[in-house]
Amino acid sequence: MVIESSQRIYWAPCPGCGAPVEFRSAQSTHAVCAYCQSTVMRNGETLARIGKMAELFDDHSPLQLMVRGSWNNKAFTLVGRLQYKYGEGTWTEWHAVLDDGSSAYLSEDNGAYVFSTPLASQRELPEAAHFRVGGTTAINGQSFSVASNQQVALISAQGELPRLPELGKPFAMVELRSQGSGSIGREESVLSIDYGSRPPSVSIGKPVLLDELKLSGLRDESVKDEKGRQFNCPQCGAPVAVLLASSKSISCASCHSLIDMSQGVGAELKHAIQDEPVAPLIALGTIGRLQGLDWQVVGFQHRMGNDPGDPSDPDEQFGWEEYLLYNARRGFTFLVDSTEGWSVVKPTTGAPVMSENGRTATYLGTHYQLKESYNAETTYVAGEFYWQVSRGQKTSNRDFASGKSLLSLEQSANEVTWSVGSQMESDAVAKAMGFGTVVVLFLILLLFLFLISRCSRCDPATENCSASSSARSSGGSFGGFSSGGGHK
Repeated sequence: MVIESSQRIYWAPCPGCGAPVEFRSAQSTHAVCAYCQSTVMRNGETLARIGKMAELFDDHSPLQLMVRGSWNNKAFTLVGRLQYKYGEGTWTEWHAVLDDGSSAYLSEDNGAYVFSTPLASQRELPEAAHFRVGGTTAINGQSFSVASNQQVALISAQGELPRLPELGKPFAMVELRSQGSGSIGREESVLSIDYGSRPPSVSIGKPVLLDELKLSGLRDESVKDEKGRQFNCPQCGAPVAVLLASSKSISCASCHSLIDMSQGVGAELKHAIQDEPVAPLIALGTIGRLQGLDWQVVGFQHRMGNDPGDPSDPDEQFGWEEYLLYNARRGFTFLVDSTEGWSVVKPTTGAPVMSENGRTATYLGTHYQLKESYNAETTYVAGEFYWQVSRGQKTSNRDFASGKSLLSLEQSANEVTWSVGSQMESDAVAKAMGFGTVVVLFLILLLFLFLISRCSRCDPATENCSASSSARSSGGSFGGFSSGGGHK
């Protein structure tokens, strides 16, 4: 049956339960029945049941089906949802139908959003293995950096969809990023190559804020289950409460074990014992106001860096702390405490351009100079993380600076993550996060007592007994590791 409205809407009874299944776009070929979760395929005027869809996981997104908005002065409606997983996390793609009947996607990844539309490639695309993470390539004459090359799988779907990958079957997803001009984030492009279909489908988009899309019909915040999830620690049996629905790793507050939640709370929980716990200066759960927004501290990492030329030399090792902050409307950002002071950084959407010798980088018109190259390793974890974090996670890092503006590159085998931010005065951080000069004086006193005790037992005949420490004085990482932010 065809219903006349601002655009033609087709519906037919679900072959599984008889309930109406609607198609608002002529490009949509699949749908998931809202009543019985049957997966149906449209063939002309008839629907065929091809299976049953897995239940959606509740990611506490403010979006839902039938939300309406405007993008580039074009009205759209969200009519479908695809939930994907990859090695370190999950993300969601919302199928949007514009008023002219064409399809677009609003990708949602832990509070970051990209609005994209299909792109016709002017040449046959190579296999996914051709795209080397960190390399460059050109699509339709535009230069891109390869940011991610991952195996992903569909874990659930909802509503009306123009395509539907096989549930649970891994396939390659390659993500390319370009740098544009203008203000941060507004002229950057994200190009995705989806090898879940043949030939692979390509889409290109730009980052957006939800407020810019003039959305109506958003999910009512009051319907969220604020009680969260709770389970017993597999190591010590103590209760562990989960604050964020998107968390993939969490630590036990009692025994400090790091617990892998990537397979869900109901699955067998893998865990790793963490000895020698590190106490964060800012307590987990603290809410502070930074850059005009309220942020909650949900995660903490202690990380160590070393000179890639001689990683075993203790004189070339240094440490720093990273706090993962969360805001319901803006997603995640990082507050970093290093020997060079405090900084606030967030993963970029576009790809900065680094010189061939790696000594300089350019991002949105700003030129940065290399300060340091080093290898980084996560040594302690507390709280919740939207990616699968573990002790011993290693990356290759480069830190760049331009005045107080900071740019950081972290590279693993499957992903390149750039972060951009700026330094903050310690007084401003203390005021925002609720710790004061008393804590600072206490830390200075501890350091003084340590130096005194060291010199009191020092043998000048065998070692240098000067009061100076042999620890590296250069700063730690400028940017937070964001393995979960690779997709959009």
